[in-house]
Amino acid sequence: MSRSAGTPKSAEWGTFVLILACYVFWGAVLIWLAPVSLIAAVLAAAVLVAFHSSLTHEALHGHPFPNQALNEALMALPLNLCIPYNRFRDLHLAHHQDANLTDPYDDPESNYLDPARWHRMPGWLRLVYRVNNTLLGRMLLGPALGQVAFMHDDLRGALRGDREIWLAWALHLPGVVAVLWIVAQTQMPLWAYLVSAYLGLSLLKIRTFAEHRAHEKARGRTVIVEDRGPLALLFLNNNLHVVHHMHPRAPWYRLPELYARGKDRYRRANEGYVIASYPQLFRQHLWRAKDPVPHPLWPQR
Repeated sequence: MSRSAGTPKSAEWGTFVLILACYVFWGAVLIWLAPVSLIAAVLAAAVLVAFHSSLTHEALHGHPFPNQALNEALMALPLNLCIPYNRFRDLHLAHHQDANLTDPYDDPESNYLDPARWHRMPGWLRLVYRVNNTLLGRMLLGPALGQVAFMHDDLRGALRGDREIWLAWALHLPGVVAVLWIVAQTQMPLWAYLVSAYLGLSLLKIRTFAEHRAHEKARGRTVIVEDRGPLALLFLNNNLHVVHHMHPRAPWYRLPELYARGKDRYRRANEGYVIASYPQLFRQHLWRAKDPVPHPLWPQR
């Protein structure tokens, strides 16, 4: 796919305000909402955890400031507790090698498995992965399965002496301690915040569920979800995913404009991989898998 740099030449103050607002609302939920309604606080915190992840995605792509160190400092508090910023940054930027999209080994964000590995799995684990390939299963099981796989790979890399992994976790753990300390000063129980963090990751699985598909052409692997509702805002327009992949430095607020100006071109570019809305995605795939677990274009045993 062709790419446009779209590098910001000045500060994006609107995005900066969103980052500050995310932290302010997060604090308000912990301090004022939790004593009133714990259920409402858990749900609101989950939305903010997901929104913080969307903002973190903006930061690793160079927003809101030209100074990347400042962008990364703004996202220092890991509200989701689970993913070190440096690892998210490095793995996500590796994911942007479009020629490797959906590859079970070379794409860090692929949900497909090598068919050879799939056939070696015990039956119960294959069942778990099949359930995980429905939208409901991805939301319920996906955060746990993804975290286990991620930490397994990071542990292996760390034991091989990968200094970047050691550094990422060394920077991450103090942030986790800080988040949990802040929560402990409020009336939200730690167990409730852990539920919020999991639910926030679950919300993100709605976006990632359909982002990519197996296709012979690399350009045909990335989706357009033509949604302009609350989930599009939560995901900062990353539902227009092929636009983001073609213009990875474009800020979130430019993606709808870019898509509107070149809708036919983007649809041709991704071989018509278009979903009208997230409600359509729920109707079609809440109970039914979108894809097989083993990569369908890899040699089958």
